[in-house]
Amino acid sequence: MKSVMLGREGRNRGVVTLALIVAVLGAAQLEAQQLLVPMDREQENHLKAYGLAFGVLTAGQTAEWLLNYRSGSFLVPDTPDNRRRAAFMGVTVEPLDGGALARVRREIENSNMESVPLEKAPRIAIYTPPNSSPWDDAVTMALEYAEIPYEKVWDGDVVSDALENYDWLHLHHEDFTGQYSKFYLTYASSPWLQEEVTRNETIARELGFESVPALKKDVARRLREYIENGGFLFAMCTATETLELALAAARTDIAASFADGSPADMSAGQSMDWDLSMAFEGAVLVTDPTLSAFSDIDGHQVNTPWRVELGSYSLFDFSAKFDPVPAMLTQNHQRVLPDFYGLTTTFRRDRLKGGVTVLAEEEGRGRVKYLHGTHGEGTYTYLGGHDPEDPRHLIGDAPTDLDLHRHSPGYRLILNNVLFPAAKKKKLKT
Repeated sequence: MKSVMLGREGRNRGVVTLALIVAVLGAAQLEAQQLLVPMDREQENHLKAYGLAFGVLTAGQTAEWLLNYRSGSFLVPDTPDNRRRAAFMGVTVEPLDGGALARVRREIENSNMESVPLEKAPRIAIYTPPNSSPWDDAVTMALEYAEIPYEKVWDGDVVSDALENYDWLHLHHEDFTGQYSKFYLTYASSPWLQEEVTRNETIARELGFESVPALKKDVARRLREYIENGGFLFAMCTATETLELALAAARTDIAASFADGSPADMSAGQSMDWDLSMAFEGAVLVTDPTLSAFSDIDGHQVNTPWRVELGSYSLFDFSAKFDPVPAMLTQNHQRVLPDFYGLTTTFRRDRLKGGVTVLAEEEGRGRVKYLHGTHGEGTYTYLGGHDPEDPRHLIGDAPTDLDLHRHSPGYRLILNNVLFPAAKKKKLKT
């Protein structure tokens, strides 16, 4: 009888052991259901990889951003749909079994890397004129190429507080001083500029403003409030510098009429209130109406006699564990990038306010290319220049074909910003 009981106990222990093995194997199999989206030079299409990650979030799944691991790779669920979508988009993915995934996690844990959960696709808006074409703006081109959905907003939407419907906002290359980027110096007789002037003057009147500069100043104030309330703003080129100038000029009278086609009188703006701006202070305005420049914030002054030639800029390295936000914004497979012009190309370091985080600069030249800051509950990020793959972009140039630039490190900076709001929020040191 005793031997029979021992046999039963042995069988019971065997059942328990088998159950444990099944449970362990099941957990390993569950953990293995991940696809690594490498973002180093093994990736076939860096730009569409962001679209794949965004699509995973849009489908209600979660993902992970592996900061500093293979140039900022992603982990997404290994599902038939995700495999099919990756294949259709031409995005490289690597299935990870339980052992491989465990090794990745150990490497991340024991080095300057971090895994950041991506939880929900942000609602994206582009501030852009109603008649703008997708190829007018690098961010719009990046979104369309990466297959990331977005909506357009303009002044009427901003004034009616529609921005509260969006998590992330990009500013098209707008001149928030109301001077139409001073294009009248070269393109005064061009139908497209005349149409732009008419369109802006019409919307200003419809919204009850005395002039276009007055409207743009109010829009700039509302954009700052959008950030204060928790919005994420990303701006490039002219929008960076002129947004700050419009904010600082909120208490000065620079809203001259454009009825005669002349530039606004910015001389009164020399008494700017920099307490109202976010990133810059102490700038000197360009008041010469014959010069296509706004202030000395821009370090390159592309359309002036003192134009600075292009060089390169370097991304800063950040601790993924202690500075995950700037680390996210600078994930890349290339650390030194070729520069590119815009009406605002770079930012003078000596014009930055304290607390602004420099993400990339021209080393030793006092010029910043890429910066990030917080304001209230939200953030702003500025990238100088117009098109990362068109260094000397001119009006009328052919649109950039991003399929020829699938590995563009400059466009990766743009798409880093698009995914940034999806990250699970943590208490940060910066």
